[in-house]
Parts: sequence; structure tokens; C-alpha cells
Amino acid sequence: MQSLIAKIPKEVTHVTETLEKAGFEAYLVGGCVRDLILERSPKDWDVTTNATPEEIIPLFEETFYENDYGTVGIVQKDVSHETLKVIEVTPYRLEGTYTDFRRPDSVAFSTKIEDDLKRRDFTFNALALNSKGQLIDLYKGQDDLHSKTIRTVGDPNERFGEDALRMLRAIRIHAELGFMISHETQKAIENNAHLLEKIAKERIRDEFVRIVMSDHPAEAVEIAYRMGLLKYITPELEKAIGIEQNKAHAFDVWTHLLKSLQHSADKKYPLHVRLSALFHDISKPETRRKGENGEWTFYGHEVVGSRVTKKILENLKFSREIIDLVTTLVRWHMFFSDTEQITHSAVRRIVAKVGKDHIWDLMNVRICDRIGTGRPKENPYRLRKYKSMVEEVMSDPISVGMLKVDGNILIQNKVEAGRRMGYILHALLEEVLEDPKLNTEEYLLKKSLELNKLSDIDLVKIGESGKEKKEIFEEEKTKEIRKKHHVE
Repeated sequence: MQSLIAKIPKEVTHVTETLEKAGFEAYLVGGCVRDLILERSPKDWDVTTNATPEEIIPLFEETFYENDYGTVGIVQKDVSHETLKVIEVTPYRLEGTYTDFRRPDSVAFSTKIEDDLKRRDFTFNALALNSKGQLIDLYKGQDDLHSKTIRTVGDPNERFGEDALRMLRAIRIHAELGFMISHETQKAIENNAHLLEKIAKERIRDEFVRIVMSDHPAEAVEIAYRMGLLKYITPELEKAIGIEQNKAHAFDVWTHLLKSLQHSADKKYPLHVRLSALFHDISKPETRRKGENGEWTFYGHEVVGSRVTKKILENLKFSREIIDLVTTLVRWHMFFSDTEQITHSAVRRIVAKVGKDHIWDLMNVRICDRIGTGRPKENPYRLRKYKSMVEEVMSDPISVGMLKVDGNILIQNKVEAGRRMGYILHALLEEVLEDPKLNTEEYLLKKSLELNKLSDIDLVKIGESGKEKKEIFEEEKTKEIRKKHHVE
């Protein structure tokens, strides 16, 4: 085990050796030991010891301690002395019952490493390694690492009854490491899946994010469904199972979404693109109708879907930034169809809707959508043409702030400040989106004076006339659907 010791950063070794020199035991424990054995780079370094917090704190220059579980944060500079690392040190613990299926009712410190290891979740997370290379393995965790098996420490029903999030963690580890979940552990997850309902949404979100950001998210989501956990994460996805589509798709909506998600992972896209790929067709089940030619139609599924996606992400307590970005990408993922004539003005409007910073994210969502249909090509001619047009318009004005006139200029020319001025500026923007050459102070000022003579109602109509007909049509089509399915 000396080869493992050589891979431990000096700042981590300093913590364990300082504890040992003071007469205490100190072990690296949990995921960091597992990752060292698997020759992966640990993200976190956790230390456990028979010292109490009061005994740990005086040994180090900078610490913080403000929790109920005895964990002391040791602030260490890394070898470059440029960044700080926090090494968490926790006393050996004994835990009481888990009446809320989330956290122990009581915690007591122990003097024996065996007491601490028996409360761990999975066998390969119950490995402990000290600075001399001694590895403690009470539950055959090394064997499970070798066979790539996810198995709980002791009775899986007891472990999941203590903390129901462990069931989702098993699936996350499967997605990250490619390990198989043992039969006994699978059965226990199926039997205890309902306990996940008692877990805080923030904790579920964190595990879900790690699943989505893994190399194999589609398979993990499929397993979560089969084991009964998905309904406690995002039940809306289950509605997509078995929903047939039209001839352009080789798969049902469920399979299509999973394949779109997997392609986003294969391409190493960021979280917001992966979530958009997973949810872009989330509302096809409730918008599906038979067309006159007998083919299924899904008019307005992106409009309804953006609202449903917003609800899902809010329920999982995602950040406002992620919610806004993903719902925008879902809303506009149908930015053209195979029958539409692509124009520069239409491209400018799409860039205006999603922003220059995220227009390529939208393109990537569309690529995932396309691959998810079963089509082999990421970039067919029409998409390549659209991308080239995006590049052409990226320097064009796409927002009110990019107009050659602003509120101060309009006020100087007798346009009253307030809502009416907003109407005029947006009406001017519609003209510029249609033809960027009109973005001159002379023309826009002249046009604003003409617009100022109109009523508020007429100004609103002018602004709306610039909307694509398809967008207006879809908004009308989805009013009944939103009302029926109680989507705000």
C-alpha cells in the first residue's frame, strides 16, 4: 500500500501525521481511499480520528468548526502555496436511530475505527488507510472494487432506512464508475424507494446533477425508473414512456430523451445543455394529437415544455441562472423545421431570444435532439447553413441596448418617458432585426417621431407584428393545453 501513500498530497499527509505525532490515530476514509485504489484522482480528502474536536483544533493553525457531527475543517495551503484546501477531519462516530430516514437522531464519538466503518454506506467506502500504508477492510470492499460491485455495508434495508439518499447514490456511483449494483442491494432499493420522498430536494438535486454529468447518464436514469426512484426526482419523465412519435423518429419520446441526454454526455456538454437535452420534449405526451394525415403532431410542445421544465427545476431547487437558461433552451429548441425558409431576420430573432452567449448551446441542444431521433448525422446541410448564418449575424444589433438611439435621445425629441417609450424602442428593434442597415440615429429618430403619433394599442401591434407567425400560432394552440394540464 506504500504506492498509494505516494499519491497523497503533502497537505493531506501533513494533517494525518500531525494527528499521529500528537498521539492520535488518523485514517483517510471513504471515497478518497476508493479512488486511490482505482487510480482515480480524489476530489475530496476525508480524515477520521479518535481525537475529539477539542483535541483536533489546537493542533492546526487555521480551522473552523460549526456542525453537529464533530467535523473540523483544516485549512491548508497546497504545494504551490497559491490556493487553499480544506481537509475535513471527523472523530470516529457512533450514530443513533434515523427516525426521519435522513440523519441520525444522535451522534456519539467513539475510540474505535470499527465503530466508524460499520456506519458507512457501501463496502468500498468503508476502507480506511493510515500514513504507514495500513489498510483496514472489514467488509471486503477491495473484493467489490475488483469485481466492480456496489454492495452495502451489512443489511441494505437498514442502510437505506438510515439515509434514503444512499439508494440514489448507488445509481450515481454506477453512472460514474460503471459498477453493477448487487442483486440484494437492487431488491432493497426497490423495496425502499418510497423513502426517497422524505429526502430534501437539494440533496436529491446534487445526486441528480452528478448522474447527469456522468459518462453514462441515460442508463442511470433508466435504472432509476426501473427501481422506482425516478418518480421522486422528476415524475414528468415517466409520462414519456411508450409515447409513439411520427415517422421522423425511430423511438418513443422516453427513449428519444434518453438518447439525446446520452449524446450530450458523449460530447462533454455542460450541465445546462444536458438538462435541456433531457427535458426538451418533456411535454410531447400532453400535446400529442392526430393530424389530418394520420401522423402524430405535437404543436406547442416546446412552449408547454418550457413551463413544465421550469416547474421541475424549481422543485429540485436549482439556481435561478440554471432555471432561466434551461427553460429558454427548451422553449426555443424548435428554432426551425425542415419545411421552413431560413432567413437572416429569423436567425437574428433567435439570437435575440437566447442571447449571443448561448446561441451555440441552442445549436448543441438541436444536435442532441437530432441524434436522439436515430439519425446518424449531427450536422446536416440545413443545420450547417443555419450555423453559418448565425456567424454572419453575430455582429448585428439584437437588443434595444444596441440601437443607435436611446431613451435620452427620445426624451430630447419630445417622446414621453415610461411604458410608451418602451413600446417605441421595441418597435424600432423589430425594424432593425429585419434590416440591420436601418440602425442609424437619423433613421431611427425619424421613425420614432412617426411612431409617437400612434396610439399605445397600435404601437403594441407593430411590435407584435415582428414576431414569427409560427410563434404566435403555437402560443394560441397551447392555451387550451396549458389550462387542461394546469400549467401556469
